[in-house]
Amino acid sequence: MRAILSTLLLALGAVFGFLAYDQHLKWRACFNALGRCFDPGSGTVHLQQSGLVWLPLALLTLGGGIYTLWRAQAAKRSPRAKR
Repeated sequence: MRAILSTLLLALGAVFGFLAYDQHLKWRACFNALGRCFDPGSGTVHLQQSGLVWLPLALLTLGGGIYTLWRAQAAKRSPRAKR
């Protein structure tokens, strides 16, 4: 069960990380003082605050996935688990 949970959290962390890159980090140099960036290729305006929410979500889910994976490995090596 922990392996499934850790895989799910790591996958969600990767998705959230991609969204953080796609929504904010890719356009970081383009934002003006108002926090807006116009993309002439697609004709959209990117807002600075709209992409910032994905980064903490990515870090939290990646951290949770690494923690549960570590706990699953520790449970396998535990002498109590072999009884």
